Amino acid sequence: MPKMKPLKNLKVPGVEPPRERCEDPNCPWHGTLRVRGVILEGTVVKARAKRMVVVRHDYLYYDRKYKRYERRSSKIHAHLPDCIKVKEGDKVVIGECRPLAKTVRFVVLGVVGKR
Repeated sequence: MPKMKPLKNLKVPGVEPPRERCEDPNCPWHGTLRVRGVILEGTVVKARAKRMVVVRHDYLYYDRKYKRYERRSSKIHAHLPDCIKVKEGDKVVIGECRPLAKTVRFVVLGVVGKR
């Protein structure tokens, strides 16, 4: 029987580790993928691809000419480990990691709110 790796502590506030285990090497909890840089919160827009989701990140941008804020959003592709279950409309926390594919530079760390 192979020895199971211990669960890593990511030290991200508001994110709990998943209850089930996975064998995904690109999982931040059970694999060897390191999370560094930016940690964002967003809403899952698409969850159709295998192990990949599209997250919409809403933020405020300050327009200096008109001296006011405007709402902006961007769509970010993120890797979805097998141990985290999400559906479209869920609020998730994503963290920056090394490039995993042409457009994938983030990984889903956990679900903050269900739809």
